[in-house]
Amino acid sequence: MKQAWRWFGPKDPVSLDDIRQAGATDIVNALHELPPGEAWTRRAVAERKAIIETTPPGRTPLAWSVVESIPVPDDVKRLGRGANASIAAWIASLEAVAAEGIRTVCYNFMPIVDWTRTDLDWPVPSGATALRFDNDRFAAFDLYVLRRPGAERDWDEPTRQRARRVLDSMGTAEVETLTRTIAAGLPGATTDALDLDAFRARLAAYAGIDAARLRQHLIEFLEEVAPVAQGLGVHLTLHPDDPPRPLFGLPRIASTAADYQALFDAVPVEANGMCFCTGSLGVRADNDLVAMAEHFAPRVWFAHLRATKRESDPMSFHEADHLDGDVDMVGVLRALSREDRKRPAQGKIPFRPDHGHRMLDDLAKTTNPGYSAIGRLKGLAELRGVLRAVETLA
Repeated sequence: MKQAWRWFGPKDPVSLDDIRQAGATDIVNALHELPPGEAWTRRAVAERKAIIETTPPGRTPLAWSVVESIPVPDDVKRLGRGANASIAAWIASLEAVAAEGIRTVCYNFMPIVDWTRTDLDWPVPSGATALRFDNDRFAAFDLYVLRRPGAERDWDEPTRQRARRVLDSMGTAEVETLTRTIAAGLPGATTDALDLDAFRARLAAYAGIDAARLRQHLIEFLEEVAPVAQGLGVHLTLHPDDPPRPLFGLPRIASTAADYQALFDAVPVEANGMCFCTGSLGVRADNDLVAMAEHFAPRVWFAHLRATKRESDPMSFHEADHLDGDVDMVGVLRALSREDRKRPAQGKIPFRPDHGHRMLDDLAKTTNPGYSAIGRLKGLAELRGVLRAVETLA
């Protein structure tokens, strides 16, 4: 398996030399400066690739091996095949990536909001901080800040009461921070940053789109793009919903084994693959991650390895240390490593540590939430040790 690292480009406070020192060899990157729906050009991809792969004398080479992500525009999620121009632009971006020899593309199909948290620096007992999803804080935003029409139907009375108390305990600055955290997007998000009025308008545009309709739109998108990817020799990897359940009354359709199986049955071409994100899938107690890794192994072309920990309210969770939490990381790595050993060199599975704790010197630095250097360095070291043991004992 290939040890990878997410890098946000030249403005990332984590440098390419930092990544080399962490021991990673493969870079996960995207043209984050371009908005969803704008076609990437081969020239732009080549320029970014040159930055990553031009190795200074005496340095370890790095390879840009995964694009994460080419954003799927909102109209594709609402209209499916009817979003002709956006699908054409997405295919143009795919062709630009393939022309530069990058063979794995990650994407997601979450409507309006991408990965969602309520706290970006939640203290953990070690003194480090973690990303967290607090269900009551999220309900407070949905019910009393966003004031989403119909939100009260999605929350039971005890939760509504707790959410009211949470909001009453917050000052104006804390409410504004919560709003920015949820509505304005997080690092690597592939959806638009929205103010509250735009958020409500975007929600209204999804009226009548249930899980079946959203899944059909994803299938229509894949029917258009997966054969192109197959012809280009590129694997598409769908990232799970994060968290893997409906938010804001919107359906999510990449949360369980049944969700993925439905997509693979509908579009069976090899290019239609999976990003196996243990943290996202691990939020749900009914997801058996080891069984999923074993079953879907031939479809896994990229892996995010992190551990989430459900709290006393199982709808709340935080990012745990990479080998702790609710994820059997050893079992998952055993299954993925078994698959990886069957593959030729060009088919090896890249994995990256994800959502590390903010710790040590990074506590005094400006960092991208979840993507500070030292927490991910710790995670990669732990994962590397497990992987070495698994491969040695195989």
